[in-house]
Amino acid sequence: MSAASDDGRFATIRLKLPHHLRNLARLPGEVALDVPIAEGRAVSLESVLAALEASHPVLRGTIRDQATGRRRPFIRFFACRRDLSHDPPSAPLPDDVVDGREVLIVLGAMAGG
Repeated sequence: MSAASDDGRFATIRLKLPHHLRNLARLPGEVALDVPIAEGRAVSLESVLAALEASHPVLRGTIRDQATGRRRPFIRFFACRRDLSHDPPSAPLPDDVVDGREVLIVLGAMAGG
């Protein structure tokens, strides 16, 4: 788990990863991540991914590019019946995700025809 913020507050985010990333990091179907809540800032996809990569360094570069921080082309994010993939990485996550009532899903999209 990641370190707490300066004032010790964190949100426990439920995260579901695609099979190949779970295997790579040797994780179960759902992961609970403690994400620090910085003063005056919301829990965002960016902060969740930072906590995931800090806890499981083998996943660095698999979900987002290490140099730019941009989402990999065939990775999608879903929560609360919404596609969050094109939201800015710093956008606040839905309250139901931050409260732990809903899971944040990382999905490996498929292409082809």
